[in-house]
Amino acid sequence: MTITDATPPGPAGASAPTAGAVRATGPRARARFHTLRVADVRPLTPTAIEVTFAVPEALADAFDYAPGQYVALRARVAGEELRRSYSLCRPPARGSLSVGIKRDPDGRFSSWAHEGLRPGDEVDVMSPQGTFVSRASTATGHVVAIAAGSGITPIMALATDLLERSVSSRVTIVYANRSSTDVMFVDELADLKDRFPSRLTLHHVLSREQRAAPVFSGRIDEERLRLILSRLIDPASVEEWFLCGPFALVELCREVLGEVGVPRERVRFELFTAAEADTPAQAGGARPVRARPGEPVRRIEFTLDGQSASVESPVAANETILAAALRVRPDVPFACAGGVCGTCRARVVEGAVSMAENYALEPDELERGYVLTCQSHPTSDAVRVDYDG
Repeated sequence: MTITDATPPGPAGASAPTAGAVRATGPRARARFHTLRVADVRPLTPTAIEVTFAVPEALADAFDYAPGQYVALRARVAGEELRRSYSLCRPPARGSLSVGIKRDPDGRFSSWAHEGLRPGDEVDVMSPQGTFVSRASTATGHVVAIAAGSGITPIMALATDLLERSVSSRVTIVYANRSSTDVMFVDELADLKDRFPSRLTLHHVLSREQRAAPVFSGRIDEERLRLILSRLIDPASVEEWFLCGPFALVELCREVLGEVGVPRERVRFELFTAAEADTPAQAGGARPVRARPGEPVRRIEFTLDGQSASVESPVAANETILAAALRVRPDVPFACAGGVCGTCRARVVEGAVSMAENYALEPDELERGYVLTCQSHPTSDAVRVDYDG
């Protein structure tokens, strides 16, 4: 078994929580969709809403989650299946879960949610997934989060949980937006600050509004970030870092933190993107792909829910493993199809693949043969992967 990875993976997360902590490695349960009823739709800003789902007792265990995880939503809009992943914005509470949805002008799912989603509607919701969770064995240290826009969503759950769980924990949040009207969860952040005035430090950075302190006025570029780290945050005092936002900001923070001596394993990150490659068609699984007589093919075998299946993929088609698998098993798990969420994770049992992007798998997972099938192309004549492993 051989894997080549074109993009070095970052510390994207850990596994499921145990006894108030999170192990750094371990098996993940296979994500599945369940139909949930919308309990509430609440405006946050002119372009963002919070959607709360009611979780029946029969599904409560399936929707247990760690702060910082996400769920994928699935709906049919104008006859087409759309999928989109959203972070859970509240600490775990049995019987409900909430996500923040910021409208993207070109996003079909987010536009549909803003225009048509109402209490009482039913939506397919995947069981919680994701590795943007705390690795700390105790909640007694200093945690810093740097977020932009809708990147605050998982930070809300993480910060609230950390502050409530231990009287010794401290949290610093640096939150970047264009203007004050774009700040999601502004009231909740203020309430959290009122509840924990000595243990929560909150810095709003606005790129298009003048703040009293110049360091908080303007876009977070390298100069401003280094200023924040030198004047406001002592990197040596921080136990964990959480970065959430667009790729450029996350990469800038990772690079600068590395240069000032922050160990890589202390930095957790999650990317928020506007791309919505959410349908089986966009993932490559809806169009028929057939080899011409004599054309070379790759044979892809996979195991899902204990059942084996196989499909042939023409070499010239350059299909991903996910795209090929979807042609014979429409229930193969995926959400973002962009190498970010990790829902399509599988273990390569036989053969060789090349993975184009990876923002979800840990180095130890790569060593054990795991790949993101939405980004993996077979490079040997036969490949076998296991979604259950």
